[in-house]
Amino acid sequence: MTSMRRIVLASRPEAEPGPENFRLEEAPLPEPAEGEALVRVRWLSLDPYMRGRMSAGPSYAAPVGIGETMTGQGVGEVIASRAEGLAAGDTVLGSFGWADHGCAPARELRKLDARLPPATALGVLGMPGFTGWVGLTEHGRPQPGETLVVAAATGPVGSMVGQLAKALGLRAVGIAGGEEKCRLATETFGFDACLDHRAHAEARSLRRALAEAAPDGIDIYFENVGGKVLEAVIPLMNDFGRIPLCGTIAWYSGDEGGPDRLPTLWRSVLVKRLSVRGFIVTDHWDRIGDFLAEVAPKVASGEIRYLEDVTEGLENAPDAFLKMLGGGNTGKTLVKLP
Repeated sequence: MTSMRRIVLASRPEAEPGPENFRLEEAPLPEPAEGEALVRVRWLSLDPYMRGRMSAGPSYAAPVGIGETMTGQGVGEVIASRAEGLAAGDTVLGSFGWADHGCAPARELRKLDARLPPATALGVLGMPGFTGWVGLTEHGRPQPGETLVVAAATGPVGSMVGQLAKALGLRAVGIAGGEEKCRLATETFGFDACLDHRAHAEARSLRRALAEAAPDGIDIYFENVGGKVLEAVIPLMNDFGRIPLCGTIAWYSGDEGGPDRLPTLWRSVLVKRLSVRGFIVTDHWDRIGDFLAEVAPKVASGEIRYLEDVTEGLENAPDAFLKMLGGGNTGKTLVKLP
């Protein structure tokens, strides 16, 4: 084998991304240098943050260049190693991009526990699950008896947040797209209630439904969506409420629409003495060991549950990604490679 396949960014989207922004191509198979390992990727992670990397505007990380491999983490099998501690056959997690092979230094790879399904390192025990854990525990500061609201409740972040909140004695209210996802939120993940945002075209309608589901107000809003959900939640926040902020997927394509709500939002932050904390999960990697020590046994025992939305074939990654951005996935979005 002398070549590999990868998907590159063909062009930058002007608004909503489409298939034309991606290109599947072949590239020479890399050879590992001293201290590196060559990995055949088996599982590829697709995540909302990748939409931001497609744009050239300033952000917390550099954008993907035109003609460069789309960024992303993957899990795969070491097929050649020049790194101490890694041997052919080891299963590792690394940032290989949207590709069927990748080469990386050993310090950037994590050997996985063979007792757990390897794809869990990309979802419930990976960056999304860790985002939910660190955002809730460190920035949400939950207390028993409080009420938490999180959108995308059946996704890998939202479902982790909801399950952790319930275990800590909180009332957990989810928001999801569609009746089936709301059923999964309550029956699979244990939310006390879940609201279908598609049944509420306007923030005012969603707010009325939230007020019924959270009669004591909202103490923690785990923000990963923005848009009308944020607009619906803010008036229901209790004094000294906390808002951990890890994403605003409703605005990732630049269409914020509607009137300027910033004065209302800012006044609510003031008069209710809210704590709003934006965080990037990579700033907390020093705590990944604590997360795995606490959560991995709960995943293994079934105490923490998860769902995976699997698409097969690297060539189908763009369609799966676009489907996810539109809310068409159920659970963690993965691509399985042969």
